[in-house]
Amino acid sequence: MYIAPVTVDLLFSEAEKETLYIKLVEQLNKDFNLANEGVDFPLSISPEELKIQLHEKIYRLIQYKFAEYLNLLYIIDVSEQQIKELDGSDLVILAEEVSFLILKREWQKVWFRNKYK
Repeated sequence: MYIAPVTVDLLFSEAEKETLYIKLVEQLNKDFNLANEGVDFPLSISPEELKIQLHEKIYRLIQYKFAEYLNLLYIIDVSEQQIKELDGSDLVILAEEVSFLILKREWQKVWFRNKYK
């Protein structure tokens, strides 16, 4: 049964435990490219570095390309309700929380695809 991770570190450890971390990185690359926000996270990227780079990318999108940011959330299928519940008063914290929501949604896709293939 799928249980959503409560922290980024737990998400990464679960992905690595199930040997699906590379699939998670591939899914991120795929969805960002579908949104025309090309990223090319190398498959060898460490979880810590992925977390940092994703956070920076989301921060820049919120700050400078808000329409593209919204499009990305739509393509990844991040819950609108969860986004609305976030406090947007600090952009750095907001970008970190949105990054986690993105990772959770991408992990959910990868997990289900692996479980029910």
